[in-house]
Amino acid sequence: MVKHLRPAVMLFIILSVLTGVVYPALVTGLAQLLFPGQANGSLMSAENGKVKGSSLIGQPFSSPDHFWGRPSATGPFPYNAGASSGSNLGPTNPALADAVKARLEALKAADPGNETPVPVDLVTVSGSGLDPHISPAAAAYQVPRIAKARKMSADKLSALVAAHTEGRQWGLFGEPRVNVLALNLALDALR
Repeated sequence: MVKHLRPAVMLFIILSVLTGVVYPALVTGLAQLLFPGQANGSLMSAENGKVKGSSLIGQPFSSPDHFWGRPSATGPFPYNAGASSGSNLGPTNPALADAVKARLEALKAADPGNETPVPVDLVTVSGSGLDPHISPAAAAYQVPRIAKARKMSADKLSALVAAHTEGRQWGLFGEPRVNVLALNLALDALR
């Protein structure tokens, strides 16, 4: 029995060191060397250097002078990365229809003069509930409200949205999108 126990314990120790120390240290070191921004969470900072969030996780913006992201189903707190999930409400679920209706009413109340059709991504949650992007149409829909709240030109805001619109990944995948945090940081930098 001792004859079999000693090799098993030695193998356990060797594999624990290899897979628990050496491999993670190697991967972390390579990530820090090759992709430092991504390895550290893709953090975004304001002009003063204070970290405001990650470009990969949506942030809750609710003031009328900022662009709003997609609604999040990660309640009770918006954009709770520890509770990443969709709402799991199917298209025939009355709760989904009620939630969309309430979001539509909130958007119309925030900008009563806006007669433009509301883009779907402003009233529905994403699959993860943490999506940091909105469509260019969703950003354009919000321009009149923000221009009024900030007392600035809608054309200047539209140009800012256009400058922060990302194209399809590698020109093929996905749809054009706007990172809400990056856009709001640029908007705040205009002050």
